[in-house]
Amino acid sequence: MKKEYFLIIAVCISGNIFCQQITDQTTDNFKKLRWLEGTWTLTNAKAGQSGHERWRKTSPVELRGYGVTMKGADTVFTEKLRILVRADNLYYLADVPENKEPVYFKLTEIGDAGFVCENPDHDFPKKITYRLAGDKLKATISGNGKSSDYWFIKK
Repeated sequence: MKKEYFLIIAVCISGNIFCQQITDQTTDNFKKLRWLEGTWTLTNAKAGQSGHERWRKTSPVELRGYGVTMKGADTVFTEKLRILVRADNLYYLADVPENKEPVYFKLTEIGDAGFVCENPDHDFPKKITYRLAGDKLKATISGNGKSSDYWFIKK
């Protein structure tokens, strides 16, 4: 009986240590996204348009973003964005008017100067990439043989 009891305790402890390591890694990865906070102004907007993305930390494991494209004083496009920890993974959520529900993109690559997130089941985009290039940010959406780049500078 003592051996069984000891074995159960050992399994529980090792499971907790393993789960903690994953949680610590996810938390550390989330911290790598701090550079994204602030307002990023779109530099390659179409003629007569302007735009920006604004990101702020709302909790130790969530960033909220808001993107807008303007044509003069008129709003052409808006999107609500989030990066959060869910089920011990990082996800980028895009909530745009074209979709009934927010779309989850799992972060598949993360570094100090960018990240990649993917959702192969989504129609378009299937992949979103954010990369710092000096003092500029390049956001790329891609999938199905198409790709669009958006260049930003931090305001």
